[in-house]
Amino acid sequence: MPYQTTIRRPVETSGTGLHTAVPGRVRLAPAPAGTGIVFRRVDLDNFEIEAHGRNVARVSYATSLMKKGVLLSTTEHLLAAIYASGIDNIYIDIDAIEVPILDGSAQPFVELLDRAGVRQLRRRRRYLKVLRPLEIADGDRRIGIYPANEFRVHCLVDYAHPSIGRQEIEMLVNRASFSELLARARTFGFYEELEKLRAVDLIRGGSLENAIVLTRDGILNGQLRYPNEFGRHKTLDLIGDLALIGQPLLARVVAHKAGHALHTQLVSRLLADRSLWTETCEDDTAAREQAAAAVAVS
Repeated sequence: MPYQTTIRRPVETSGTGLHTAVPGRVRLAPAPAGTGIVFRRVDLDNFEIEAHGRNVARVSYATSLMKKGVLLSTTEHLLAAIYASGIDNIYIDIDAIEVPILDGSAQPFVELLDRAGVRQLRRRRRYLKVLRPLEIADGDRRIGIYPANEFRVHCLVDYAHPSIGRQEIEMLVNRASFSELLARARTFGFYEELEKLRAVDLIRGGSLENAIVLTRDGILNGQLRYPNEFGRHKTLDLIGDLALIGQPLLARVVAHKAGHALHTQLVSRLLADRSLWTETCEDDTAAREQAAAAVAVS
């Protein structure tokens, strides 16, 4: 789509925060061209926190944003749904410190966006197109971003657990592929770690209704939604963190046993090095490809 978008009408939902157990209401509202994705803490006089790499606060078990001391936690599932749906401009009004976890996936947010609809604006969309590779490693965990004319991701997870093991996802990211392949994949955790995490004020709102809980040798609660649901959810998280680039992306991202920390480190380092990327319109990219093809033929 060559022009920027927003949603057609406001929509809202409510639920409980995964880590804080604090109830919260989220309202998505249309925003004008050039706004980007902006959270507004309506409980704090509509204080705005842009969904951008410069506002990343901490990324232990979720991606949190902070601006001038105002915190917002667990943004990745909602951001993944918005980003993959091609929504450029949107206000996210929230009255709590944490985005509700809902069922632990992005599906409720996808359904919310479907209800909201999409409206095209009059300003041209600008893409961030990667020109040179960037790679980051931390032990056996690594992530890289590479030049491409579309937005693709490759995500690998490898857990020494009989229900997970090695899982790989490779996909072109758009509204249809995200809805079909990733949106219903839920967050997950290990039963033996629950008390340790709660002791440091994490997953206080976690339950068997909003996460897959793994025992030492199996799954505590029900059937998986996909055979490789764990790899799909990590891919969902990756897309949500890449939304913090602040623009639609033309690149291929490869994540090997990575997590929020490496995802957001990649975003920060990419944005800091202007030689790695350029801004372009989609039509500009197509025109250059057609010109290159014509030269090759001649």
